[in-house]
Formats: sequence, C-alpha cells, structure tokens
Amino acid sequence: MDGDATPEPSEHCVYTHQMRMISVVLLLVASLFAGSVAGLKWTTPTGWKTEGASPMRAATYTVAPAAGDTANAECVVYFFGAQQGGSVEANLDRWKGQMVAPGGKPSVAKIAKRTIHGLAVTTIDASGDYTGMGGPMAASKSVQNNYRLLGAIIEGPGGNVFIKFTGPAKTIAVSQAKFEQLLNSFEKEK
Repeated sequence: MDGDATPEPSEHCVYTHQMRMISVVLLLVASLFAGSVAGLKWTTPTGWKTEGASPMRAATYTVAPAAGDTANAECVVYFFGAQQGGSVEANLDRWKGQMVAPGGKPSVAKIAKRTIHGLAVTTIDASGDYTGMGGPMAASKSVQNNYRLLGAIIEGPGGNVFIKFTGPAKTIAVSQAKFEQLLNSFEKEK
C-alpha cells in the first residue's frame, strides 16, 4: 500500500456520515418550528405559517381560512418581560371586552384553569364581533363580525406568556385542535 493513498471509506463510515447529516438537517428543521421565551419552549403546529418575532411578539402565526371564510386567523405569542403585561385577570377582562355580543355588550367568555407540564395556564374562549386591540397603539378600530378568540396565559418561570388566537369563527373551530396542540407543547426549557 502506498503511503500517500487514501483508503476507501467503508460502507459503515458512509452510512454514519449520512446519518449525522440527516440528524443535523432534522435538528435545524425542528428549530424552525419551535420557539422559546421566558424560560419556556414550544412547538409550532404543522401547517401554521410562521411570521416571525417582532417587538412584544415572541411569535406570530398565520392560519389559512377554512372553506367559506375569506380572512386568515392569527395566533400571537406575546411576552412583555418579567412581571410585565398585567395580571391574568386584567388580560382576561381586556380580551373579553374585545369580543362584542349583539347589543354591544361584551360576549360571554368561557374561562378555565389547568396545568400543562407543571405550568399554571388560564384559558379563554369567546365568540362574537371582534373589535381588535383598541387603545392608542391601534391603527383604526374596525369590527370583524362572527369571530372567535381563543386565548391562554401561561405562567412561566421568566414571566407570563400570553397566547391569543383570533379569526373567523369557522376557521378557529377547524384549527382549535392545533391551538390545543400548541398549548400542550409548552414546557420549561431545560
């Protein structure tokens, strides 16, 4: 054997190299569908389009309209900082006030508490005419008829994380299982 010759790689070496490359690609792809903030991490549901983060928004997802609906739904993961963003109750009240029932009164909202992976979670489910964010930061207040709001406040180690999923009622209903999948994926970072 010539001292300068390079031995042919064994089938095992080629296979191992290919497996490493596949593992790296899978990890990179998984990181595209995961998020983290406030000591929490989560996984984006398949089929939800990631719009990325912006100030106060740790993540924004767009969900295509269900058959018969014309508007997309939007799910936003908000984090305002440790001990910022208001109390759980203040946020639930604000969200309730954004959904209006016939006659202009706030719609009835279903509030529930549960624990996910050891984290306290409060959820809200309200339907009606969506008046949006309002306040001085809102561009213009337009009412969206027949909308639904699913929300959750997760009490994380680094502060509260607020998840708000709004859109046409039919689109939200079709996507409710994916919203639950998102909520159930939240856990403390290791």
